[in-house]
Amino acid sequence: MPDNAILQLTQNYNYGTYLDAFRDETLAFKKAFQALFNFTDHESLDLCGYSIALDGPVDMHAAVGNRDSFFTRRVLRNGQFEAKAGSAWDDVVVTSTASYSSTSDTQLTNVTNIAAIAVGSLVEGFGVGSEVYVKAVDVTGQTLTLSSPLWSAATSQSYTFTRFKYLLDFSGFTSIIRFSFDSLDFNGKSLASGVMLSPEGFIYHFKDCFFTSNKDRCITSIGRGCAGMLIDRCQFLSNEQTLNVVDRKSIGFNTNENDVKIRDNRAVRYKHFGIVGGTGNIITGNHFFQGDDIGTGERTAGIIFTTINCKTTFFGNYVDNAYIQWTNEHDATPDFTIGFSFGGLIVTGNIFTANETASWFRWIHVKPFGTGHFLNGFTITDNVFKSLNGPNLERVEVADTTHAVLVHGKARNVTVTGNMYNNIDNRMQNPVTVSASISAPTTSWEVDVSESIPFGGKTRTVIAAIPDGQISDGASQPVFEQPYATVRQGVGEAAINLTWSKPVSGKMKVTVRCDNPT
Repeated sequence: MPDNAILQLTQNYNYGTYLDAFRDETLAFKKAFQALFNFTDHESLDLCGYSIALDGPVDMHAAVGNRDSFFTRRVLRNGQFEAKAGSAWDDVVVTSTASYSSTSDTQLTNVTNIAAIAVGSLVEGFGVGSEVYVKAVDVTGQTLTLSSPLWSAATSQSYTFTRFKYLLDFSGFTSIIRFSFDSLDFNGKSLASGVMLSPEGFIYHFKDCFFTSNKDRCITSIGRGCAGMLIDRCQFLSNEQTLNVVDRKSIGFNTNENDVKIRDNRAVRYKHFGIVGGTGNIITGNHFFQGDDIGTGERTAGIIFTTINCKTTFFGNYVDNAYIQWTNEHDATPDFTIGFSFGGLIVTGNIFTANETASWFRWIHVKPFGTGHFLNGFTITDNVFKSLNGPNLERVEVADTTHAVLVHGKARNVTVTGNMYNNIDNRMQNPVTVSASISAPTTSWEVDVSESIPFGGKTRTVIAAIPDGQISDGASQPVFEQPYATVRQGVGEAAINLTWSKPVSGKMKVTVRCDNPT
């Protein structure tokens, strides 16, 4: 049959029937899928449990041929795609120079050699954040549209564009809405990546799928097609499990838009499980582990959040030899001027485990890519942090100062309570209650809470100071007055002073915050 002729079956519509008709696995799948996006009176294509061997990427748009978008629910289910060895899976790498301006923050202009750059190419270069892709190419105008802004690119510089090859590639469509992948195995055989989404779209759904030995990526969003995406009960099995962490490059998934749900998945030994942009995300019940066999080595982020006010719940996950990182690396003007800064993230009820890590390993990283940022609504409650088979960890959290520091004097609404710590030396809390004990009478008591203040912050508020037993003067007589408190004292401004009208000794229970709680 010619490519534009559609074999529409209203009875026995499934892959097995098309395989009987065409006697070619790839062609049968393309023609069956073409019919799915045209009238068959069926909403799903059942692969009947077949394993379909592909000798190259399937261009899903070209397979359909007569539609650039599709907005009706459709389902692909019950089968396996498997890459066969061949040069069709080889990456295409192009190096070009281009111009960039934050005023048009998702465009590269004056792009040399633009005709060689494919839609869906990964963009790399100075000032380019994680998982930035080419969303559209305008050869005549020498302009590329990007999936996300660049945080610190030069006005003109060199970029590398790498086009991975995917088993199923939807990038040729303009938009797909409500498409589901159900009970499929995407087996890249270390040759191919998994699925590339359309540039625009809404509510892709992956459920009960396996991503097995995908070479570079499992699920890639090159634009807004990931809006509202759901990834449920999937297994992500890296092809790099035997490699040390520092040598890995594969990534489970990325998102750029809002309202994704990542639930009850398992991911084994990727460089990163997911790069999450946008806001309104729900990430719950996942287990991702990224250690290796060398002990006390490097670890990488399992999840990277790239939006500062991310309005995200991270609940009930198992973070195993990995960490979560929060950045603003997809911001073309990363210095803080106005807005909410780092806020809207809830990390609750998770299990954090590390095996044979160095004492400097941390599970929660905040990494500003511009100046002036601060914590403004961050909840870390009821988690378990446990280090095994290695030295005690110094802390569980860190403010990464590679590009900029957090302005701790502006912190607001930071809640760190109810967490459990095993083999951790300094245990963050906010608010934190400590005992201050002074044996020799003095008018000024310094109370250091640096071991408890999160992210190397400063003392900002004293909300209680209560005597624990008798406060005595130099003659051992009881003193009933209260001291006044002064914050931001000591080394790193992580202490307070209690000042009395005369020298006293005794013990006080003091509750301190590193933020303004309102």
